[in-house]
Amino acid sequence: MATGIVSIAAADHGFGVISEVLIVIAAVALPVLMYLVARAWRSFDMRDHNVTLPLFTYVAACAVVGARLAEHRVVLWALAGMALQGWVTLAPLAARSMWRHRWVGLRDRARGGWELAAVATSGLSILFSELHVLFWGLIFWVFGLLLYLVMTSLVLWRVRHDASSPELAQADVWILMGGIAIATLAGDHLHHIMYAGPIADGVRVVTIATWIVATAWIPVIVYVVVRRKVGLGWPAVFPLGMYSSATYAMSVETGWRWFVTISLAFFWIAFGAWLMVAVAELLRFQRSRAAGTPSDPAT
Repeated sequence: MATGIVSIAAADHGFGVISEVLIVIAAVALPVLMYLVARAWRSFDMRDHNVTLPLFTYVAACAVVGARLAEHRVVLWALAGMALQGWVTLAPLAARSMWRHRWVGLRDRARGGWELAAVATSGLSILFSELHVLFWGLIFWVFGLLLYLVMTSLVLWRVRHDASSPELAQADVWILMGGIAIATLAGDHLHHIMYAGPIADGVRVVTIATWIVATAWIPVIVYVVVRRKVGLGWPAVFPLGMYSSATYAMSVETGWRWFVTISLAFFWIAFGAWLMVAVAELLRFQRSRAAGTPSDPAT
C-alpha cells in the first residue's frame, strides 16, 4: 500500500524510473503478502477489531496498485474485483467486532489505524471512478467520508479522555491525515468523470475542504510524533505519499501551480521515509535470520 502510493506520487512528477521500480516491488509484494495472510488465516480471531480493521489494508493495497496500473484494463478490473470482494467480506466482520463494545468501549480502544476502513472505502471509490462507474464511485466516496468522520471522532474522544494512552502514540497516527487525503484523491477522480452540474460542483467543494483538513492534520501529527517520540513505519509512509498525490491532484483541479511545489516536497519526504523504513525492515530481517528466529509475516 505504501509502496504503491509513493510510486503514484513519483509518476505524478515524472520520476519514471523510481515509479516503475516501486510499482514492480508493490506488484510482487502484494501476492506474497496475500499468501502469508492466507496461511495465517485460521489463527485470526475475526471477533477482534484489532484483526478485522487492519485487514482493510488488503483492500487499500489492491486499490492503490490498481490505480497505478489503471492503463492496463484487465489488471484494473481484476484488482477492483479483489478489492470489492475483500471489502464486502470484511465490512460486516468489522462492524460486528466493533458493535459489541458500544460507544464508550470503542472510545477506549480507538487509534489511528482504525482509519484503514475509511482508506479502503475511498480506495474503492477511486477504482470505480477509473472504471467510469460513477454511481458506485460516488457511493463509496460518501461512505468513506462518513467512516472517516466516525473513526476520527472516536480517536479525538479518546484523546480528550486519555491523551497519554500509548496506543495514540504509534506510527499509525499518520493515517488520520492519510484517511482524509485519499478522500481528496477520490473526489478528484470523481470530478473528472462527472458532467457539470450541482453534484459536480459539490464534489469539487468537498474535495477542496478535505485537502484543507488533511493539511491541518500535518502540524498536529508532527507535534505528537516529536512530543511522544513516535517511530517511523509503513503506516507513516502511506499518508505522506498520499498527501503528495492528493496535493498534485489539487493542482490539476484548481490550476494553482504552487500545489505542485508542495506535492513535490512531500514526494521526496515520502520517498525518503520509504527508503528508511525499507532499509530498517531488511536489517531486522537479516538479524532475525542470523538469530535463527522466524520473521513476522505481518511485516
